[in-house]
Amino acid sequence: MIAHAVTPEVIAGVIAFLVSDAAAPVSGAILARVRGLTRRHARTGANHHDPVMLAHLAGGEPGLVSQSAHSPPGVPERQGRDVVTTPADGAADLPDYAPIPRSALGPALNEQGYHVGRVERNLFWVTDGVYQSAFLATSDGVVLFDAPPSIGNNLRRAVDEIAAAEGVSNTVTHLVYSHHHADHGGAASLFDNVTRIGHEETRRLLVRDNDPARPVPEVTFGDNYTLEVGGERVELAWRGSNHSPDNIYIHFPGHDALMLIDVVNAGWVPIFNTNLSEDVQGYMQAPDIALSYPWSHFICGHLGRLATREDVALHRQYIADIEASAREALASVDPVPYYIHYGENFWAGVRAHLDTVTERAAAPVIAKYTGVLAAADVEEVTMTTTFAIMQSLRLDKGPSGPVHP
Repeated sequence: MIAHAVTPEVIAGVIAFLVSDAAAPVSGAILARVRGLTRRHARTGANHHDPVMLAHLAGGEPGLVSQSAHSPPGVPERQGRDVVTTPADGAADLPDYAPIPRSALGPALNEQGYHVGRVERNLFWVTDGVYQSAFLATSDGVVLFDAPPSIGNNLRRAVDEIAAAEGVSNTVTHLVYSHHHADHGGAASLFDNVTRIGHEETRRLLVRDNDPARPVPEVTFGDNYTLEVGGERVELAWRGSNHSPDNIYIHFPGHDALMLIDVVNAGWVPIFNTNLSEDVQGYMQAPDIALSYPWSHFICGHLGRLATREDVALHRQYIADIEASAREALASVDPVPYYIHYGENFWAGVRAHLDTVTERAAAPVIAKYTGVLAAADVEEVTMTTTFAIMQSLRLDKGPSGPVHP
C-alpha cells in the first residue's frame, strides 16, 4: 500500500502554488531544478513511548531536560542552528535530514498527479501527496468536503472516475467547508450550482476575506448540523476553536470515519507553529476530542495517506512531550544573564532568553522523534511549535511570572 508518492512534478507544482498564483502553470525551470535535486540521508531512531530525556541527545546524560549541564552562558549563543548559505547552484550547502519513514508516505499518484481511494463504502478521499479532500458519492449526487486548490480540477477528475466506476451521478450537489482557509477551500468556485455549507464563523470570515475563489456558504450552523443526502448522514460539529476559530469536526458514522483538518498530519510532525494554528490550547486539546468519536479512518487534510487512531495518539504524545519539556525549560533557564548582558535593549534580552528556552526544550524532542515522525529533525519546524506551546503556557495557562509586590 505504501509507495513513494512525491514525484518531481508534484514537488514543482507545490512550489508553484506556494510562491505564486495557484492557477499558474509549473515553469520548466522549477521542474528541471526539482528533477535534479538529490540528498544524502542519515537515519536515527527512538522509541516514542519513552519520556523526553537528555539521553535522547547525542552524548546526553540520563536525566530530564531541566538537569542539563549546559547552563546558559553570560553571552548567549544560538544553539543547534546552522547558517544556510545560498551558493550559485542554490542547493550545495543545504542541510541533510533523516530519511522519511516509509510509513509516513502514501499511495503512488496517477499520471494526472492525484490518488483517489475508498475510505469505506461510498466515501472516498483524494490527495496530491500534500493536500487532501473527500467526497460522498450518493444516489442523489456528490457531497464534496473541502476543495484545495493544489488538487484543483483533479477533484472533478476523481469524482468522474469514481462515479463512472460506481454507476452513480457525478454531479456535485453540496460542498462542505471544514474551515475558511484558502489552502483548503480555494478551488470551491470550480463547482457551480452547489449548496455550500459551513460554520457561521466560516461565513463571517469568508465575507470579510471577499475571495471569489471561496464563495460564502448559504447554509450555516452554530454548534451542530446533520447533513443527509442520498440516504447518507454526516454530522458536522463545532467543538471550540483549534487550528482556526471555525475548524469543525466532520463525522461519518456510517463510514467509520472522521475528518478534522490541520491538526494531525499522518506520520509527520506539524508544520511551523502547531500547523500555523491560531488557538494553541484549542489545538492541543483537539486530538482528545477527535479520539472521543468512534472511527477507524481519519482524514487529516495533509500529506499522502489517511491517519489511524495510533497516528492521532502518537501526535498527541509528541505535543505532550513538547509541553512537558517546555515547562521544564521555562523553570530551569535563568533569564537574568541575558537581560544583564543586553541592558536597555529589552527585546534583545527577551529574544536570547526565549530562544534558549525554546532550543533547550525542543532538542530532546527532536532527538526522540527523528525517524519516528517525518521531518521531526527539521529543527525550525519542531522549534517553532515548541515556541508556540511555550508561549501559550506563559500567556494562556499562566502565570507568566511573579507579581510585583
